[in-house]
Parts: sequence; structure tokens; C-alpha cells
Amino acid sequence: MDAIVEAALRRWPGVPDVRGWLGLDARGHWWLRDAETQAQGPFAQARGSRIEHAGLVGFIGRNYAAAADGAWYFQNGPQRVWVELEATPWVWRLHGEAAAAAPALLSHTGVPAAARSLWLDEAGRLYIDTALGCGLVHTLDTALAAQAIESGHWPPPQAIDSAAMPARFGYRLSARTD
Repeated sequence: MDAIVEAALRRWPGVPDVRGWLGLDARGHWWLRDAETQAQGPFAQARGSRIEHAGLVGFIGRNYAAAADGAWYFQNGPQRVWVELEATPWVWRLHGEAAAAAPALLSHTGVPAAARSLWLDEAGRLYIDTALGCGLVHTLDTALAAQAIESGHWPPPQAIDSAAMPARFGYRLSARTD
């Protein structure tokens, strides 16, 4: 967490949380969801405006964390902004040559991780569980992931129903629902 955020938490305790205003899509993009967008439906139906400012995207990523109950949030100074997830709390990008070694795994926030297990859902989406948590492999990186599996650097994925993912890996798609 950024030092400026920690200082704001100490200076202004008790600032109310925000729910529904921030979303993370399956490609690792952040979306701002104003009141009008939220009135149109849940994040899967009404995304809002994609956040493209590199500084803001980096700030959100550095201050992104999970609560004990599996809901994810962005600590914006003294205010906790709960995140609506399209798929998983992490979106993995792969880097390297799968033929030579397992590809490097980086989260959508730039944090490195190591694969523990792989999962394939009914739609053919590939998930990787790591010490950080479970995430979806970015669609542009599925061919590299397939090469890593075929070359034996990663084990074959296990089958899973996408609806079972949150319970199996301990995260919540929304802080609004249970």
C-alpha cells in the first residue's frame, strides 16, 4: 500500500466505503461505474468508463487488496472502494518462450507469481492458482499457456465449472452479494 494511503487512513478514520463504483474485467482493465451506469445493472451488464490514465491504473493496482471475506477493494486514501469482478481477482499475463521454460506470470497489477495449479472451465477459459490467488489467463496469452502445458512446464489443467470458482478459491465477485 502506498505511504500516502496509509497516512490518509490514520488522518481520516471512519470514511464510509464505496460500493459498485469500480469494476475489474476479464482482461485486467479497471472500469469506473457512476450512479447512472450502476442503475443500468450489475457490472457484467453495464461496465461504465474504462480507466486509461496510466498513473491512476498504477495507483489502483498498488492499493488493491482482499478483505478477509474474499471481497476485493481498492484503498483510495481513507476510503475503501469495493471492486466488482467480472471473473477473478487476478488476470494473468504470460511472458517468455514456453518451449524453453515456464513463462513468467505477471498479474494485471504487475505482481509476479508462480503457478500452483491450472483449471479449465466449460467455456475453455484457463485459470491459474498462485500464492496470490486464482486468476484468469488473459485471452491474448492462451496460446503461450497451451505451449507451456504441452512442453511439460505446467501440469494439464483440471476441469471446473466457472460458477464454482469463487467458492473453490475463496473470493467474491461482488462485495454487495453473498
